[in-house]
Amino acid sequence: MARLTIDTPIIKTLWHQRWQPEFVGTLLFLVDADRVLLIEKKSGHGMGKINAPGGKWELGETLQDCARREMLEETGIEAEPLGCVAELRFVERNGPQWLGYVFVARDFSGHMGETPEARPFWCPLGDIPYEQMWADDAIWLPQVLKHGLLTGHGASTPLVYDLLFEAGELLEHHLSPQSVLSQSVHTPRSGEI
Repeated sequence: MARLTIDTPIIKTLWHQRWQPEFVGTLLFLVDADRVLLIEKKSGHGMGKINAPGGKWELGETLQDCARREMLEETGIEAEPLGCVAELRFVERNGPQWLGYVFVARDFSGHMGETPEARPFWCPLGDIPYEQMWADDAIWLPQVLKHGLLTGHGASTPLVYDLLFEAGELLEHHLSPQSVLSQSVHTPRSGEI
């Protein structure tokens, strides 16, 4: 089992009064006009699935830095996140507990290329292959893509989702009324407790 860190929050969800994730990670959706950069994951967590570049939060980096690093490692593209649009609480009855932070970006540089971790590709916003993604993506991703940071209406409160799984199968989901993130996306990750 993963070791918890000083900066891993204790969160109240629909199913737990004191839920604490074992892993914290990020996703970064890069939108360019009417297309979004996605990857086919070639290794690790989510292998074979389609998603945005992302991965585990490392010591000494902020969540925003994590999103930037993962984008570069998996695609060869440098992207500047506009901000964090969503917090995803993956409550698993029989497995690892994940807390995810979803960022969006519009500005980027570099040349996209396949890496040992991922095969990146541009996808029209209207043709996102939800059937090849995690089951919960079809619930929250359309909302993320419509949310204030991408529509040009300015930064608004983040979306916070509680998602209940059993053996990787989505059982329930709920958009929380919470309007703040459980932790800062600008504070570097500290050591283990």
